[in-house]
Amino acid sequence: MSAAPRASRFVHAGGEPRIRVSFEFFPPKTEEMEKTLWESITRLAPLRPSFVSVTYGAGGSTRERTHATVKRILGETALTPAAHLTCVAATCDEIDTVIRNYCAAGVRHIVALRGDPIGGVAEKYAPHPGGYRNGADLVAGIKRLTDVEVSVSAYPEKHPDSPTVEADLDMLAAKVDAGAARAITQFFFENDLYFRYLDRVRARGINVPVVPGILPVQNFKQTKNFAARCGASVPDWLARRFDGLDDDAATRKLIAAAVAAEQVLDLVDRGVTDFHFYTMNRADLVYAVCHLLGLRPSQEHGALPLPEGERAGVRGVG
Repeated sequence: MSAAPRASRFVHAGGEPRIRVSFEFFPPKTEEMEKTLWESITRLAPLRPSFVSVTYGAGGSTRERTHATVKRILGETALTPAAHLTCVAATCDEIDTVIRNYCAAGVRHIVALRGDPIGGVAEKYAPHPGGYRNGADLVAGIKRLTDVEVSVSAYPEKHPDSPTVEADLDMLAAKVDAGAARAITQFFFENDLYFRYLDRVRARGINVPVVPGILPVQNFKQTKNFAARCGASVPDWLARRFDGLDDDAATRKLIAAAVAAEQVLDLVDRGVTDFHFYTMNRADLVYAVCHLLGLRPSQEHGALPLPEGERAGVRGVG
């Protein structure tokens, strides 16, 4: 007597994927960065993400580039773009104009963030005298103007500016009460941090999806510095994985793929079905992890070309 086949953790009984993903990109500064970004978008688009988000620099410093990238995604792909928006260094009228411009371009999803001070995280945040005060105020402002979908941020290790975990949860609750439909977390490397945070969120009565943000480690030193600025911890075991590989880009890339795969597969085994990947505008690691999650290009796209530089073998990353 044969045993019944085990249900897939990646696919529903009808064959549809259980796993949903979204990808984050940032607007390019140079022609070379533009090329890298669009190679990455071209490679990842056939995986049919729920949406792709485009970041917005401190104080609106990338406003025009963000808008241009979003418009190109709308015009040249079948992807659903989510435009980031912050309330730093701008009046409510200025931000409202950006919201209207997004809507006029066809954007139906905004990622609403308070944003970092123009001087960086070392500078104390102060709301603009004529602007939105915080993320919850910004969400309310967006929803007053238009009924677009709004996603917001969440922090498994507490926002660096929050005095307490409870204050952090109060802000998340305020953003949801203002109309946010989803929270996307800051990246983390210890999955228990995410699940403890999710327990606190649910106990607070917040019931929107809290999607884990995943950062495949393209460059360990860069990731460590980035984590220090945004209040995310880097565990010792992760540092040991990359120890001694400063001059070995190919092995670093293999280790990075293994670390990211280990993290997301554990999350899937513990019931997670939605993931938001911080791509850093590179497709290779994210594509590999999505493949492990059972995601495949839709048939109408056919075979995908590898980005230039990867066709002869493993491309090193800096």
